[in-house]
Amino acid sequence: MTTPLNLQQQQHQQLQQAARTVRRVVVEVVDARNLLPKDGQGSSSPYVVADFDGQRKRTTTRFKELNPVWNEPMEFIVSDPENMEFEELEVEVYNDRKFGNASGKKNHFLGRVKLYGTQFARRGEEGLVYFTLEKKSVFSWVRGEIGLKIYYYDELLPEDDRPPQEQERGRPHGVTIVEEGRVFEGPGTMEPPQMHPHCMPFPEPQPHSPRVVVVESPPPVVHVHHDPPQMMQYPPPVGPAAAEVRRMQAVKGERVRILKKPNGAGDYSPKVIPTKQHGGVESERVHPYDLVEPMQYLYVRIVKARGLAPSEGPYVKVRTSSHYVKSKPASYRPNESNDSPEWNQVFALSCNKTDANTATLEISVWDSPSENFLGGVCFDLSDVPVRDPPDSPLAPQWYRLDGVAADQIPGRVSGDIQLSVWIGTQSDDAFAEAWISDAPYVAHTRSKVYQSPKLWYLRVTVIEAQDLSIAPNLPPLTAPEVRVKVQLGFQSGRTRRGSMNHHSLSFHWNEDLLFVAGEPLEDSMILLVEDRTSKEPALLGHVVIPLTSIEQRIDERHVPAKWFPLEGGGGGGSYCGRVHLRLCLEGGYHVLDEAAHVCSDFRPTAKQLWKPPIGILELGILGARGLLPMKTKGPGKGSTDAYCVAKYGKKWVRTRTVTDSLDPRWNEQYTWQVYDPCTVLTIGVFDNWRMFADVAEDKPDCRIGKVRIRVSTLESNRIYTNSYPLLVLTRSGLKKMGEIELAVRFACPSLLPDTCAVYGQPLLPRMHYLRPLGVAQQEALRGAATKMVAQWLARSEPPLGHEVVRYMLDADSHAWSMRKSKANWFRIVAVLAWAVGLAKWLDDIRRWRNPITTVLLHVLYLVLVWYPDLVVPTGFLYVVLIGIWYYRFRPKIPAGMDTRLSQSEAVDPDELDEEFDTMPSSKPAEVIRVRYDRLRMLAARVQTVLGDFATQGERVQALVSWRDPRATKLFIGVCLVITIILYTVPPKMVAVALGFYFLRHPMFRDPMPPASLNFFRRLPSLSDRLM
Repeated sequence: MTTPLNLQQQQHQQLQQAARTVRRVVVEVVDARNLLPKDGQGSSSPYVVADFDGQRKRTTTRFKELNPVWNEPMEFIVSDPENMEFEELEVEVYNDRKFGNASGKKNHFLGRVKLYGTQFARRGEEGLVYFTLEKKSVFSWVRGEIGLKIYYYDELLPEDDRPPQEQERGRPHGVTIVEEGRVFEGPGTMEPPQMHPHCMPFPEPQPHSPRVVVVESPPPVVHVHHDPPQMMQYPPPVGPAAAEVRRMQAVKGERVRILKKPNGAGDYSPKVIPTKQHGGVESERVHPYDLVEPMQYLYVRIVKARGLAPSEGPYVKVRTSSHYVKSKPASYRPNESNDSPEWNQVFALSCNKTDANTATLEISVWDSPSENFLGGVCFDLSDVPVRDPPDSPLAPQWYRLDGVAADQIPGRVSGDIQLSVWIGTQSDDAFAEAWISDAPYVAHTRSKVYQSPKLWYLRVTVIEAQDLSIAPNLPPLTAPEVRVKVQLGFQSGRTRRGSMNHHSLSFHWNEDLLFVAGEPLEDSMILLVEDRTSKEPALLGHVVIPLTSIEQRIDERHVPAKWFPLEGGGGGGSYCGRVHLRLCLEGGYHVLDEAAHVCSDFRPTAKQLWKPPIGILELGILGARGLLPMKTKGPGKGSTDAYCVAKYGKKWVRTRTVTDSLDPRWNEQYTWQVYDPCTVLTIGVFDNWRMFADVAEDKPDCRIGKVRIRVSTLESNRIYTNSYPLLVLTRSGLKKMGEIELAVRFACPSLLPDTCAVYGQPLLPRMHYLRPLGVAQQEALRGAATKMVAQWLARSEPPLGHEVVRYMLDADSHAWSMRKSKANWFRIVAVLAWAVGLAKWLDDIRRWRNPITTVLLHVLYLVLVWYPDLVVPTGFLYVVLIGIWYYRFRPKIPAGMDTRLSQSEAVDPDELDEEFDTMPSSKPAEVIRVRYDRLRMLAARVQTVLGDFATQGERVQALVSWRDPRATKLFIGVCLVITIILYTVPPKMVAVALGFYFLRHPMFRDPMPPASLNFFRRLPSLSDRLM
């Protein structure tokens, strides 16, 4: 039994163990390539300086070498291992001017690299990574790469039995003080590494407070010496004494470093993950999957057997040291004997290099009803060949079945088995159809590639109808209400009321109806003519038109109309009239199935209108980390069966499902052709429920999170390896479900004419501008297209559920949400922030807050007025300089979901409940009344703002509309005076006078509003005429 005293002793031992452990970071500078010559003789003598956690170290100098090799490790001590991921490592390369004729007193800067603790690997997992050298400023001239190996490890320090009092004797006062996350480096002599580190205790304001001794040089361990347990302990002092220490250190000019703390959105921002060297199979060939980590598998292909002993249902067992699987039941060819079964099955068993060198593979044949042993084969995995694509598949061979020594029954073991065994990676051709060890449910867990159906817009132009059988018993002066209804699958549309021609008794509409049709064009369009004069609509006739008979067009050329006879009316005869229609399948449009702002493809339906691709998008789905359990598996145990779906253009990809893993590793790579860089790649993660459902049962898969990456934000031919948070907005608020690790590369020529010309072309195809579609009409067609894509992909094997497709296509993005409305409002405010900032800057100039800046602006204004030809080029020059300045703050990695921009961090629970409500609402009347009143209040504010905008525009119109005769007379008179002055006085003098008047000193300015503004505010508007 554990007593509280024992528990305290255990905790005290754990604290002492943690205090005896120190973390070290090793930066091994391997080499550099293609450095810039800076010594004046066409070469450089480079050395490297590394700065981490207040410690600075350097390598030796390599004399006149533009591709130097060092292989020198530098070791640093981490003062706060818990916050190591927020520490910055700065590696700089310099040219040593002592070894050349370079000018200047300082060593020339050759480049630098900045890394953070999140990019450090644990010892044993490190790899050689080449980093591109970056500039220190805009005007630096830098080129080349530096190869680094960075890793960390924890070291257990030996105990020192000497009391702290003896350790403090005879030590100088130059120390490093750690206080509340800050490190202060004070002056003092550095001791050699073999000497004991210097220590100094904090001042003790109270007699019973604990003494804290902080180590300056290695090892930087904080030793806490407690007083007896019965005494009251106090925290380290934070008061005037500590403030005085900080002030003394600052006065002496020493550096003060403050640890970076994570902000509120730190967990929700993408992170750069360190790339590892591709391990696994040894091969001289470059691995084709260069964005992901190669995963080693043992492939076993069981083909067939011959000459087996008599059996009823033979099957194969495959056994290794860590896997045990069974094959499917055998099948037999027609007219073949029962001793020659066939399986034709491939197994992919995960293995590592240790297993491949020591383990064995056992393949045995058994009889299912009686479990009789029919023979087996044994392989040593060290002799199994390694196959690398694009090698041809390994040819299966016949192996003699052997029996065990204890089996003395003659005739039980006989025959041969045909199989092949090899070691490969996930890039093997057999991987997609193999039984994989980490995804045993084959039917619902395999990697698959899907294609969206080819969608067309069906345009139905209803012109007129003749010879309709109208009911004769209509009331006097009542015109019949005849409408045309068109149905295509689940879609339907109805025309307005037709206009009747009394001379020919025909009805005219001339109205277009648009529908979405998908290939293969197997459906038929049904057209119904209805008389809706009475309460009960009467069918006047119908016609069925197959889609295959409708003409296709790819431009705006004229399509001739046709007459179609109506059948099945209420008149009783076979002829019920005829209808005049113009039908065509529009191939010049792009059928939108996803939101326009996150669209992944803008190509038209007709393939002959496609332009050549400009690049290739490569996506490596590495894996996920820290997923939350989505289902329970046993008492008190949660599990997740995660798979990933990526969508770009018409191509969908689905990774295999890794079962029962909260840290799944997929390491699958896919490619897409890019026709427009201004598109978005969508990646979603889901939990697989369908593999546990019965055939008649349909369990939807649960969403885990989604990430979007805009292709235009990717630099050409650069690999981005990042970790993105998986965020889901639920009724209870924002929830982080884990992280997904992705590697993305956009292989594209950066500034070739084809790539640059795309930015000057229309975003949508030509027909969207010649015959544009309305916003409401486009949204309705998008909903139909999304439903058709979901139905098409649900018929695949394994199916992509409709909940997956709708989530990936943002089918509910048009729904009302107070949160989204706030987000859009703040987006508008952020867009206008630059104008507000410019206005504040001008106001500061006018008020002479900085007299020097105001005087310089006066001089610049005089130059531009006197030389007006410089105005336009100066403006464009400022734009260029602003762009160069913001180049420093460019995003280094593709952005993921922004929780702050989405207003999802602190959203009201009632607003979330309203966002997830169904349409129509399923809430009680009281809740709906409260939400309606809140919406009315918001609408009242919008109404007021719109009224203010209208008022300002009407006041401008009132200047010359004579609604206020006196104001119009004054305005016209002032305009006449201004005209005379501008005709007589040189314009440069007028411009100078107006500019200096605008920038006059505050002592010459009246604090009240100017007369011109007062005059404008007094102008009449039409608001007084509103009821």
